[in-house]
Amino acid sequence: MKKNDCRSTIKSFALLLLGSCICALAVNGILVPKQFLSGGLTGVTLFINRMVPSLPVSGLYFAFNIPLFIFGCRLLGGHFFMLSFAGTAFYTLAIGLIDFRIAVNDMMLSAILAGLINGVGSGMILRSRGSAGGTDILSVLLASRFGIKLGTTLLTFNVIVLTFVVVFFSIDEALFTLVFMFVSSRMVDLVIYGLSQRKAVTIVSERWQEINGAILDEMQRGTTLIAASGGFSQQPVNMIYTVVSRRELHQLKEVVLREDPGAFLVVNETSEVIGNRIGNQPQW
Repeated sequence: MKKNDCRSTIKSFALLLLGSCICALAVNGILVPKQFLSGGLTGVTLFINRMVPSLPVSGLYFAFNIPLFIFGCRLLGGHFFMLSFAGTAFYTLAIGLIDFRIAVNDMMLSAILAGLINGVGSGMILRSRGSAGGTDILSVLLASRFGIKLGTTLLTFNVIVLTFVVVFFSIDEALFTLVFMFVSSRMVDLVIYGLSQRKAVTIVSERWQEINGAILDEMQRGTTLIAASGGFSQQPVNMIYTVVSRRELHQLKEVVLREDPGAFLVVNETSEVIGNRIGNQPQW
């Protein structure tokens, strides 16, 4: 095994272990004492455990993940299967061993805190390029194949599960659980995509040469020139396309407007950017 591959594998296992422990803290520290339910497979195991307390959450979770291992292996390959198996084992053990109650009396604050903790843990697990089983496998599959954000997939699936849970428990409890799910999904996106989500910027200016040179020299950012023509004037012009971080956006505007105060800029949010210097997305 190459040195870089060895480091990457160690990092993945470390993220899986730490993320699993953090998620288990949210489950045993808040969800179980407050009788909240979670989404996905963890929510199913919590539901069964409340109905039949003699069945442990950790054992149920591991048993339900067995068919999902096969599903993940066939669609995403052996490496993902290996990390998912390790992540599920870590998560199962963490739920069984971590027994710590977080003393928060207010139900709403408990739901928010549990979502923050669980989202951080889930995001770390997914950054490992593996999963802890359950709906993580589904969310990674959709993200890699269709570009759907991980948190969005988790939230959508959780709402579907929550609809069935309302039938068996109170609406108040379901709403607190929904708050937990929403906060958790936002934290997953924050951990995965970071605070510096990339911006795609299109610039139209007659002084495109000066602007392009300034972006390349001063900001050290790559650009793409796109041949275009004015709809009214029919005059040829090169549009500049570039991708920058959120922090760099203000500097880019200053550079452009300095060279041409009348320049036309369009700033778009990006869902995913892949690249050695500007990309910010983990790949599975």
